[in-house]
Amino acid sequence: MVGGAADEGYGPVADAFRANFAERGELGAACAVYRDGRKVVDLWGGHRDGVTRAAWEEDTLVPMFSTTKGVASIALAVAHSRGLLDYDETVARYWPEFGAAGKERVTVRQLLSHQAGLCAIDERLELADLLDLDRVAAVVAAQKPAWEPGTRHGYHGITLGWYEGELLRRVDPQRRTLGRFFAEEVADPLGLDFFIGLPDDVPPHRVARIDGYTPPQMLLHLHELPPRFVLGFLNPRSLTYRTFGNPRITGLVNEYNRRELQRAEIPAANGIGTARAVARAYGELATGGAALGLTEATLDALQRPAVAPSGGRMDLVIHIESVFSLGYCKPFPRFTFGSSADLAFGTPGAGGSFGFADPDTGIGFAYAMNKTGFRLYDDPRELALRDALYRCLGERPQG
Repeated sequence: MVGGAADEGYGPVADAFRANFAERGELGAACAVYRDGRKVVDLWGGHRDGVTRAAWEEDTLVPMFSTTKGVASIALAVAHSRGLLDYDETVARYWPEFGAAGKERVTVRQLLSHQAGLCAIDERLELADLLDLDRVAAVVAAQKPAWEPGTRHGYHGITLGWYEGELLRRVDPQRRTLGRFFAEEVADPLGLDFFIGLPDDVPPHRVARIDGYTPPQMLLHLHELPPRFVLGFLNPRSLTYRTFGNPRITGLVNEYNRRELQRAEIPAANGIGTARAVARAYGELATGGAALGLTEATLDALQRPAVAPSGGRMDLVIHIESVFSLGYCKPFPRFTFGSSADLAFGTPGAGGSFGFADPDTGIGFAYAMNKTGFRLYDDPRELALRDALYRCLGERPQG
């Protein structure tokens, strides 16, 4: 059931990975770890398709939902290191149309930290619209904030990537989309098998099929999911529903099996790749980013503690405390990851996937799966792997 290997000293991670299948209901999954630039764990196993029982292979790709956010934000970090944007400059300086509807003072930092009030889109979008990035950019630029930017935050579950994408397109001298910029400036130099907008030449059999939950099933897991988040997700008049409901398919995990949705560029939600690729990317960020030309100033910005909005940490979309910075989550008491130095940054994805960089220990970590769990973070399968890893490093347990 399990392929791959773990270097000497990392055997407990492999043990935890096997235990996920035996004890935690795993269907198909992969886990990878880089330490000081060297791959020390690379595991895969189970079934990439729960119906056909096809095996998860070494090169199997899998949709990673919001884990995509952190991978996509590497493209913005590269742009920052090249002097193409300043995190504390207004978005409207680079993208004048963005300044409409009271957004002229929103900074790049506020936008990337989910503080801009732009989690929902009022103008209706359809799946076909998502293939026209000019159309998407015009719609999101016209959006009115749901709160005064900088005063609160709320998870920009789908929209963040479109705002990042158009911002990057405006500052890139070649005017590339985020998916293309990522492919050429991040994936190619690092040799990553990860796509934001799946190319047509990737055969369908390489992509694991998501075995996901439906919205009504969320009601059966209120002990794992925040109750107010679940009730909001099911209420068409709530900000939570509006955040994930336009187009509605972007908020439904099983829809990410559709090739049409995989083909679109949704840099907040539909990245598809291997856990090995995500761990390699974060491992590069954890060890200086030389292969990407990242500057010390950029790395310092990613490692710094998040600047909370003036109204506090309570998230207006997912209804729990959360901490965001420059496209990433940062450690805080309810969600600890990385070493005790708290320099880490990363993003979890719906159903349990997670990738992060820990500069203190030189770790790049990733876990991805095709059977979705019900926690927003700290999925028991992923947490078992992460805890095993940090025990190997002699660090404190993270749960």
